[in-house]
Amino acid sequence: MVAKQNPANGDSAILRVGCPMWANREWVGRWFPATTAAGEELSVYATWCTTVEGNTTFYASPSEAAVQRWAELAPADFRFCFKLPQHITHERRLRDVEELLHDFLAALEPLDERVGPIQIQLPATFAPDDLPVLESFLRSVSTARDWAVEVRHSEFFVGGDAERPLDDLLRSVGANRVILDSRAFFDSVPVTPQEREAWERKPRLPVRPVATGRQPLVRLIGQSDTDASMQHWHQWVPKLADWVAAGLEPHVFTHTPDNRDSPPLARELWAAVRDELADRTGEDHKQPVDLTPLPEAIEAEEQLGFFE
Repeated sequence: MVAKQNPANGDSAILRVGCPMWANREWVGRWFPATTAAGEELSVYATWCTTVEGNTTFYASPSEAAVQRWAELAPADFRFCFKLPQHITHERRLRDVEELLHDFLAALEPLDERVGPIQIQLPATFAPDDLPVLESFLRSVSTARDWAVEVRHSEFFVGGDAERPLDDLLRSVGANRVILDSRAFFDSVPVTPQEREAWERKPRLPVRPVATGRQPLVRLIGQSDTDASMQHWHQWVPKLADWVAAGLEPHVFTHTPDNRDSPPLARELWAAVRDELADRTGEDHKQPVDLTPLPEAIEAEEQLGFFE
C-alpha cells in the first residue's frame, strides 16, 4: 500500500503518468534511441514515464520469466497497473476465482512494490445488481495491494441509486475508481483506420472525476490530432493538482489511436500540473507543492534537447 503523502508538511507530491504499453516499436527512433532492442523497451520507457497500464495481463497471465525480466528492467519507483485476466473479470465475473487470483498475484511477486493499483475492468453487462459480488470480492482480496475498479454499465454513470452505492463501496474498502475520459476522441469524426477501429470498441460514457481511493486512475483517450487531444486533457489539470495537493497519488494514462506520441503527451500533461501547482503558491497563504520530478528521458538522437 502507498503511504499517503502530505504536501502541506513539505512532502513531495506524486503524479504518475504513463501510456497503455511500454513497448511500441514506433517509438524506437522517434522518441526512444534507434538502438533500443526489442525486449529492452521497458528500461527506456521507465525514463519517460513512471507508470504503465498492464493491458497484456487482461488476455493472459505473464510467465515467470517475463515477470523476472520486468523486475530487472524497471526501477524501484516505477509502477505497473496490471489488469486482472479476463478469465476472472469477464468469464467468471469475479465468482469462484480464489485460486485464479492467488496464482495471478503470486506471479507478480518478484515486482514487489512496483505493482501499483491492480485494475478490475468489468464488462458492460456487470450491472448494479452485481454489486454484492463486487463487494464480496473486494472484501476478500489482500489489503497488501491497491485495487482499482472500472465499470462500464451505463447505470453507474447517472448518479442516484446505482452509482452512489458503487462509490460508497469503493470508499469503504479504499479501492480506486478507474476514470475513463474519451471525450477528446469522440469529438471528431474518425479518419484513420486506427480511429475507425477505436470508434467501434471504445466506450462512450460520462466522465465521473471522483477519487474513492488514494491512487485514482485516469485513462485519457485522445484522437490522432495530438494538439486537439491536449486541449481536452488540459481540463484535467486543476483536478489533478487538487488531488496531488491533497496527498493523493493519481496515475494518468495518455492514449491515442496509434499511440505514436503518447510518451511526450504524458510528460506534457505532468508539466502542466506542475505549473498549475506553482501558480497556486502564495494564494490564500497556501504552502508550495512540489511534484516529485520525472526521470530524465533517454531520447532518440534527433529528439535530444526536445524538452529543454
